[in-house]
Amino acid sequence: MTMWVFGYGSLVWNPGFDVAEQRLATLEGYARSFCMRSVHHRGTHDNPGLVLALDAAAGASCQGVAMAVRGGQEAEVLEYLRARELISSAYVERDLEVRLQGGEIAQAVTYVIDTAHVQYCGGMPLETQAEIIAAAHGGRGPNTEYLYNTAEHLAELGIADADLEWLARRVRALAA
Repeated sequence: MTMWVFGYGSLVWNPGFDVAEQRLATLEGYARSFCMRSVHHRGTHDNPGLVLALDAAAGASCQGVAMAVRGGQEAEVLEYLRARELISSAYVERDLEVRLQGGEIAQAVTYVIDTAHVQYCGGMPLETQAEIIAAAHGGRGPNTEYLYNTAEHLAELGIADADLEWLARRVRALAA
C-alpha cells in the first residue's frame, strides 16, 4: 500500500525526500493558516515568526499536494518528517483522508496544529501576520522566504489561496 504525505506549506516546495508521485489533493475540515509561531526555523524565541499549519474548521478545505513515498522508504521518510515537523510538538501527526485529483481517496500522513500548544496563534488579523512575517528570521532563513516560496509554488500548481496571495503582496510592500 502506498504511503502518501499531504503537503500544504513548505513540504510543497521542499519535501526533503524522494517523491515517487505527486498529485493535487484536497483535505476537508481544515484551513491552511499562518497560525503557528515559529521559534526555530523562521523566527526565534525572542522574535517568533509565523509558519503555516492546518487549523481545523467546519466547512473548510485545503488544497495541497499528496506525495507518494517510494516503496521501501516509508520508515526512513516517516523518521525524517517527524524530526522536521515535530521539533516543538506544535504539530500533531494524523493519518487523514485526502481526495486526490481525479476523485480517488487516499490516507495521507498530515501535520495539523495542536490548538492547545503555546505556539498556536489562530485568528490573528492578516495585517498583523504580514508585519510579523516581514520582520522575522530564524535558523532556516527569513520568514519572508517561507511565505514567498509557498505562495509561488502553490500558484505554479494552480492552487489559489486568497489570504496567502494577499500576504505575499503586503509583505513585499512592507519589506520595500
